Amino acid sequence: MAPFKKTCFLFALFFFLYANSILSQQITGAPFGFIQNLRGCHKGQNVSGLHDLKKYLEKFGYLNQNHSNDDDEFDDLLEAAVKKYQRNYHLNITGSLDSDTVNQMMKPRCGVADFVNGTKQRSHHKHSHNTRFHTVGHYKFFSGPRRWPQSQLTYRFDSSVPVPASLNLNSVIRQAFQRWAQVSHFTFQEVPANSNANIVIGFHRGSHGDGAPFDGPRGVLAHANPPTAGNCHFDAEETWSINPGQTELDLESVAVHEIGHLLGLDHEPGKPEAIMYPTFSYGRIKRDLNADDIQGIQVLYGLQ
Repeated sequence: MAPFKKTCFLFALFFFLYANSILSQQITGAPFGFIQNLRGCHKGQNVSGLHDLKKYLEKFGYLNQNHSNDDDEFDDLLEAAVKKYQRNYHLNITGSLDSDTVNQMMKPRCGVADFVNGTKQRSHHKHSHNTRFHTVGHYKFFSGPRRWPQSQLTYRFDSSVPVPASLNLNSVIRQAFQRWAQVSHFTFQEVPANSNANIVIGFHRGSHGDGAPFDGPRGVLAHANPPTAGNCHFDAEETWSINPGQTELDLESVAVHEIGHLLGLDHEPGKPEAIMYPTFSYGRIKRDLNADDIQGIQVLYGLQ
């Protein structure tokens, strides 16, 4: 190999290894990064950090809040919670923290719990008779189910921190709403910040008054309430973008997901391609509604 080519090769290799090292450090230091240190844990062990895992599983609805989750014992309740998580995400049901389970748990995600009070939300498995779809729907609704009584909804912005002008927030959110309007009976109208509105959208960091504090980069990215509470919050500490690079989040992709919650759709962990899948990837653009998402909103509001 010529000296110049060899030098270029070594430089490229060094840069690749350095970049991967930085990314690994970012993941390990993220809010869910502690789970990486629990890889391989199973029932009967007592390992430092398991109490944090119990808090994680409690937060997303897999462990009952009535039990003490402050110890580091891998007990029967924790094993049952891990199995419940694995079943929900269509993983091998081992009850232990195998690599696939750890990798899934560490992914940045929506802050809406997968279960409420340990109970799965209303699930629908329906074959579509609409000629546009040739799939079985696995969409989920919030218990009730929760619906808006009207089809014309207003929204406004109210952030506790500055939002970069480069995000074109008004335009991006308008486009995200339009994706749902195109497949439903809803119309959405932005109103001034000092007006009453059905939906309030904002960027916040840390504790922001709703009892669900954000945890910083690479943890909970955003959360939203089902009808008719109408609050949608984004973690301002994330690196948001309208054209994301490898370490950035696409704002519109996450907004489309959260609007699904605002309209009454719950998570669908069994459909990674659906907008309502709970986790997100940095650098990825995922803005188009999946057939499952469309079926869900149309069945929820009696449009099929």
